[in-house]
Order: sequence, then C-alpha cells, then structure tokens
Amino acid sequence: MQVGAWLNKQGKCTFTVWAPFLKRIDVKILLPHGQRFPMEKDEKGYWSCIIGNIESGTSYLYLLNEEKTMPDPASQSQPQGVHGPSEVIDQCEFQWDDLDWKGIPIEETIFYEIHIGCFTPEGTFASAQDFVKHLSNLGVNAVEIMPVAAFPGERNWGYDGAYPFAVQNSYGGCNGFKTFVNLCHKSGIAVFLDVVYNHFGPEGSYFGEFGPYFSKKYSTLWGSPINFDGEYSNEVRNYFIENAIYWLRDFHIDGLRLDAIQAIYDFSARSFLSDLAKHVESFSRKNGRKRYLVAESDLNDARIVRPTSEFGTGLDGQWTDDFHHSLQSLLTKDVTRYYCDFGSIDHMALSFKNGFVYSGQYSQFRKKDHGNSTAQIPLFRFVVCSQNHDQIGNRMLGERLSSLVSFEALKLAASAVILSPFVPLLFMGEEYAENTPFLFFADHSDQTVVNAVRKAKAEEFSSGNPVNPFDRSTFLLSKLDWRKRSGINNGAILGMYKKLILLRKTCPPLSQFDRKRIRVTTFGNGRVVALDRSKENWRSVCFFNFTAEPLDLTMPYTGEWKEVFDSADTQWMGPGSRVPQTIVKGTVLSLHPWNAIMLLGEI
Repeated sequence: MQVGAWLNKQGKCTFTVWAPFLKRIDVKILLPHGQRFPMEKDEKGYWSCIIGNIESGTSYLYLLNEEKTMPDPASQSQPQGVHGPSEVIDQCEFQWDDLDWKGIPIEETIFYEIHIGCFTPEGTFASAQDFVKHLSNLGVNAVEIMPVAAFPGERNWGYDGAYPFAVQNSYGGCNGFKTFVNLCHKSGIAVFLDVVYNHFGPEGSYFGEFGPYFSKKYSTLWGSPINFDGEYSNEVRNYFIENAIYWLRDFHIDGLRLDAIQAIYDFSARSFLSDLAKHVESFSRKNGRKRYLVAESDLNDARIVRPTSEFGTGLDGQWTDDFHHSLQSLLTKDVTRYYCDFGSIDHMALSFKNGFVYSGQYSQFRKKDHGNSTAQIPLFRFVVCSQNHDQIGNRMLGERLSSLVSFEALKLAASAVILSPFVPLLFMGEEYAENTPFLFFADHSDQTVVNAVRKAKAEEFSSGNPVNPFDRSTFLLSKLDWRKRSGINNGAILGMYKKLILLRKTCPPLSQFDRKRIRVTTFGNGRVVALDRSKENWRSVCFFNFTAEPLDLTMPYTGEWKEVFDSADTQWMGPGSRVPQTIVKGTVLSLHPWNAIMLLGEI
C-alpha cells in the first residue's frame, strides 16, 4: 500500500494514511482551497481520498477525529519544519537524464561518506555538486550520504529524522537531492543513502497519534523502538518497505545503508529485514538494475549477509567495526572502551583474513562470547574504514585520525583500508588529511530533548568537558575546509589516495575476494602483516609495518617482484622508499616505521 500524498498528471492527488483506531480523518487543504475533505477507511485501517485541482506545493494537514491537526507521517516535504504542515510534491516533474546509468557492482565499490551540511560551506546539495568532479578525480565511485530525512531545526547528524519520506528543506529539498544524484550518475558515481529504520527522532514525530508504530516490548538508547513484530506490525513494515522503494524509484538511489540494525527488534519467523531484502531484490529485477542494502551492525553476525537460501537475512553487505578497531588501537594505542578487545597485531591479521575478529570468542568489553563465523562469505560483503562519522563524532572532541597519529601512520591507515580485500569507505576530507573535528551537533527546539541530550553527553564524557552540541559554532567547526588541499602534506596524501584507488581498480589481485586465493601472515616477530593475493596471471603482496620502529624483513615468497607502491615514497612526503627495484626470495626489504608497501609479480 502506497502511503502519503501522490499527485498525478491530471492534478488529482491521492492521500493515504494508516490509522487503524481513529474514527475520522479529514484532509485539510490549507492553500489555495482552505477546505476539508473526509477520508474513507478500509479493512486494514488505511484512510484515503482523491482530491482534484491540487498543485505541487499545496500545503495540507490531517484532522484527526475533528480534534487536532497533524502533519502527514509519510510527508514528502516539510518546508516550515517538522511541526509545520506537509507539502504535496510532484515526483514526476523532475527531468532525469541518467537513463543509461547501470550502477556499480558492490565488489567494485569505493564508498565516500558525506554529511551534506558539513561537506561544503553552504551545506546544500547544490553546493555539493561543485565537488563531484573532485570525487571523480579522486577515483571513488559511490557517495554514501548521511540521513537527509527532515529533522528539527537547521542542523543535525540526520539520525533524529522525523519524516522518513521528506528531504531536509535546508539541504535543498527533493529536487535538490535529485539534481545531485543525477549529476553523480552522469559522473560515474553511485549514490547510497543512510536511512534510519530503528527509531523515529524525538521531536516532530507524531506517529503515535496515528497508530501502533511503536513497540512496548523493547527499549533502545534512542527511545521507543519500532513495532516490527507485534500486533498490527504488517502495516508498520509496509511503511518502511514503501520508504525504501521510494528512495530507489523516485530518487534513483543505488542502495541504502541501514543504520544500527541491532536496534531493530524483531523476533518474527520472517524478519522485517529479510522482507525488505526480498522487496528490494524484486524491484531490482523489474527495473533491470541491482540495488543494494548495506547494514550497520555491532553484532558481528554473518547471517546478515548470508543468502536467504542459507537461512540468512539476504542483505548485500555490512559495516565491519572490528577492522576499524584493530587499526585504530594499533595506531593510537587506545585501549579504552571497546578498544580494550583489540591492540594486537594478531587482531589486525585476523580482521584482514575474516572481516570479524570476534567470531565466537570471549569479548572483555561485552563480558560474553561475541560474533559468529564468516566462513564461505565473499569478503566484498564487508565494508571497512579507518574513519567514519561514528568513530570520529562519538569522541568527546571529534578528532579525526589526522589529529591522533603521525603523518606516516595516517598513510599506513589509508593503505590498509584501500588495499584490503574488503569494500573500502572513506570519510569526507580524509583524502587530504582534513583535521577539522567532526562533532556531534543538533538544533532541537524541544527543551526536554535538549536537556536529555546534554545530560547524556555529560554522562558519556564525565571525565572531560564536552562541547555544547546545540551551539551553532559546534556545527560550523565540523565543516570541511577545502582550502587545506593546497597544503604540501595535504596535497601529497591526496595524490597517494588517488594512486591507491587506481591500483585497486587496475591491479587484478586487488579485486580478488576468494578466500582460497588470499593468505594473511604475520612476520617480523608479530610486527608486520602480509596480505598475499593472486588473480589471473598476477600475484600481489602487501606488507604493513604497524610499529614505530624500522624493520628489515627477508622476502619470504618465491618469484620475481617489483614494488608498485610505498607509503614512504618522497612523492607522498615520506622519508623515501628503501625497497630494491628487483626483488626475489631472500631479498632484504627495509621498512620504515608505519610503512606500507605493495609488490607485484607474475605467476
């Protein structure tokens, strides 16, 4: 069942809303009509009516039981904010010219995560278009946009969205988003959208006034969870499945990143997520182009990406925190919080091999066994990074890795991510070593919510002095400073990122995801991880020195090799490569501290 307000070419608009317990609903057209139109209810609790002479831009509200007016839960536009009236949008008026776009296979994807508000000084889709050429030149082929669903105020990470179908007006609204997607596709770049299906934002969400959208059986850190497995949950599921298809169909989105699915509580025999995967796959087949679902989860549960034929959920990929945590703990020596489970070179090697470090072992942080096996799962099902919005923004001072480690260690981190046998993700600005913080910020008007957030942050960082997330300066501090690209070190690391991405795209072994053709070994008394892959007639080996000490390593592999990348090269403002031009078994490889090298040989 399609929900919301849908305008056809004849000027007739169909309004549909689910409210099984209400006795009467009217559509209240504010302008130009100023009229009320009664809706009819079906056996499932959907109310609908068709109104003629409606134009795009018409404002409306729902009048519930002749007592109070509410915005549409499936509103596609909230131009006056989350508490204002909804707006009818003509989704057919935009002229797409990306009809030849075929998408990017998930195994070839290189993600670049963007927060629209912080990506440019203006913080809009229109201004973001000016940097699409930069992304194309960098070599990334997929942008992953943090949530754009309408939220309170003018600034927010996006996870407080109150209207999952409405594009934040201050970003540029529906047509602004579509124009950006259209340009990305014409530039060879896919677009993924971060969506939140585990909770509604705490301000401006009026879903409880309409029906049983919330579950009373569970609780989350972000308030009442969504009712995916209780009474009347069929229509709640329909709402979110319709939302997913809406983004794929009407905005030509290539895939969705599903936020924190561990907070989607669902004990149904057929889960909401598997239902969602089935509908998205059906949509893909009908439209001749594969669309993807990539989950965020801290469960280390490989069933998420196992096919439904193997009793899995059937999603296409998942973020893999263990890789980030292994890398971060080695580079920064941080053993606080969840990093207490990491810090060993063996953790890094295990993550290079399996994605997960914890696949059933005891976790000191969680005080229990954690995770399950990733055996038989192609490694391209896992998305890895050295930085993302969570891992930066959930620090008290929002420091990026460039502010925490040396320049050489920063280059090692980039090398480990991009040369890994997983799908890499970059966080906006990391390609030129941006060092502005990315802080948590919001703009709520509900003082109860403001007080609750301030209290939570004070408790989270009780040993420090966290910044005020509601101060506009916190948001402004988090914006990228693109001028830094002209700095000597910034330009050098930008060039190195381009080189690494080009290698990933053109060197056959770097597109090898078959575990049988990948070997991970530690050398140098547990200081170096070697990643050995082969494909077609080529074999590559990457050595990563995760210590602050230089190291001489005797080449352990047979054959004749040449160096194709060295993070210590002078062109990347390093101390200079010490790798010989010709390398055979027994050749001494002199690695600098925090050094990554890649060798290539013919089979």
